[in-house]
Amino acid sequence: MNYFELFSLTPTYHIDTVLLAERYRELQKTVHPDKFANASEQDKRIAVQRAAHVNDGFTTLKDPLLRAEYMLSLHGIEMRHESTTIKDTQFLMQQIEWREALEDIADSTDVDVCISQLNESFSTYAKHIETELSDLLSSLSDDDLCKATDLVRKLKFMVKLRTELERIEDALFD
Repeated sequence: MNYFELFSLTPTYHIDTVLLAERYRELQKTVHPDKFANASEQDKRIAVQRAAHVNDGFTTLKDPLLRAEYMLSLHGIEMRHESTTIKDTQFLMQQIEWREALEDIADSTDVDVCISQLNESFSTYAKHIETELSDLLSSLSDDDLCKATDLVRKLKFMVKLRTELERIEDALFD
């Protein structure tokens, strides 16, 4: 059973995360291993496996990047451990600008403004990707799924940039 079926959700990129959390709690109540404390060893193992499946599903579906990768995997496209590079030159130029901006934060006269502007830039770009990704992931055409795969690569890069910005921010303010 795929994760969308497990949580009784329509397999779309944009999901109701509040509803996901509610269904997660409901499922946990029924499959939690503690409910099977007096059961046979086999039933205990099954309960642990079911609880792990529910936990994995929740973790995957609540995270936009993991959700996109999972949706692609449902179409036979595995991205979790790939190392394909992005060939979009405009995006590559934007990456260079963002990297330079990250390097310049420490030398800035107003670190807070730099961090805020970069956060805004990252968020705006990621939202643009996610909007486009939502349409492409609902398609079954190979061309759209190929485009979606490229967008997921960009989204992965955006997550790395945001993590790097957080690391720089922590280092500067700790």
